[in-house]
Amino acid sequence: MTISPARQLPPWRAISAGASASFVGIGLARFVYTPLLPELIRDHWFSQTAVAYLGAANLAGYLMGALAARPVGRRLGDPRALRWSMVLATVSILACCVPVSVAWFFLWRLASGLAGGVIMVRVAGAVLPYLPDRRRGLAGGAVFIGLGLGIAATGTLIPLLLERGLRATWIGLAVLCAVLTALSWRGWPTPARTDLVASRTARPQGPAPKERGSLKLNLALGEYALLCVSLVPAMEFLVDFVSRGLGQGSGRGSLVWIVYGLGAILGPTAYGLLADRVGYAVALRIAAAVQVTVLGALCTVHGLLVTVLLSVVIGSFPSGIVPVFLGRVHQLVPDRPESRAAAWGKATIVSALFLALSSYGFSYLFDRSGGNHRLLFAIAVGAVVVGLLVDLACHLAPSGRGRRSGSSAEERRPNPGAGGCSVSGQATQSR
Repeated sequence: MTISPARQLPPWRAISAGASASFVGIGLARFVYTPLLPELIRDHWFSQTAVAYLGAANLAGYLMGALAARPVGRRLGDPRALRWSMVLATVSILACCVPVSVAWFFLWRLASGLAGGVIMVRVAGAVLPYLPDRRRGLAGGAVFIGLGLGIAATGTLIPLLLERGLRATWIGLAVLCAVLTALSWRGWPTPARTDLVASRTARPQGPAPKERGSLKLNLALGEYALLCVSLVPAMEFLVDFVSRGLGQGSGRGSLVWIVYGLGAILGPTAYGLLADRVGYAVALRIAAAVQVTVLGALCTVHGLLVTVLLSVVIGSFPSGIVPVFLGRVHQLVPDRPESRAAAWGKATIVSALFLALSSYGFSYLFDRSGGNHRLLFAIAVGAVVVGLLVDLACHLAPSGRGRRSGSSAEERRPNPGAGGCSVSGQATQSR
């Protein structure tokens, strides 16, 4: 597929648009709530119970957005879907500057999650097909680095904005989103009409072949779901744990959130390089083992310095495991674009579902336990341990792919052709 000459753009424009979308729709719209959680309680905007449940509203919207992403993309086209998703995320942040009621806040946190779900599913496909092969690794990484940059930005900007109050903080963040939305508005590639016709006529007329690796794929999706469950306690309660649980105050809580964002920036590249060396399955296994260790340490830590160091590693998981699991999914489905796209869509929906369900579950436990952060971290450790057991079952399951007799060769060999979304440039260039 090529770009119409009238809409041919420098690669950096498309990459910047993708990074801006993930920055606004996921990095800010989802993660802005975590560092503000203690302030919402202290300023009596909402009760501790309401604040916990409002945090889960964004993840429920994320699930809705992931489910709606494909029909929205087909109806509007990716550029329009992404533009208006960024607008929705901006408006939802601005609307939160007025604490009208719990229902009002819930509605707009839900809307911000919906925008983020659409962006997460559609942004890579809106950018990658229109770039040269050598640029696709960079573009895939930019999608997830935008997430990390958004987290780091919330940790950097929020303490400064809070000096003017909570309302000014929400307004300032909305202004930043509006600026990025405007700057990226014309940065989305648009396919030529002739290319759209050609792509339709090139579609296979018969039904897609049945996926022979469905057992291994389903087990891998189960592992991914459990890893997503383990991400929630830190994503939602890490700042509150430092600020109120350790008694360090909101300033140091924001510092920990900045460090968490730094980990999110480094995660995609670090995990991508690991996958290039050992393969996607082994990289995912190593990441899960490290996560067990770090979350286990967080259950017992009392010092700020150790918490800061742990936060770097913990922050690398939400953004880092996504491109690794993307490559893993593409190893387990037939070498067919339609099947791979469907499998990744299923993985995104699974992650959104379990993020939302576990968020409500952890919010309930947080309320019933009287704000026991360490209990939530311990449950997260258990989720990863079970995920590793599911990974073992996936490793031992018979492979349905006739070219290999087992899964060991598949796991040892990286998959450079994972839909052009490999994070490290070497993998993409080797195709």
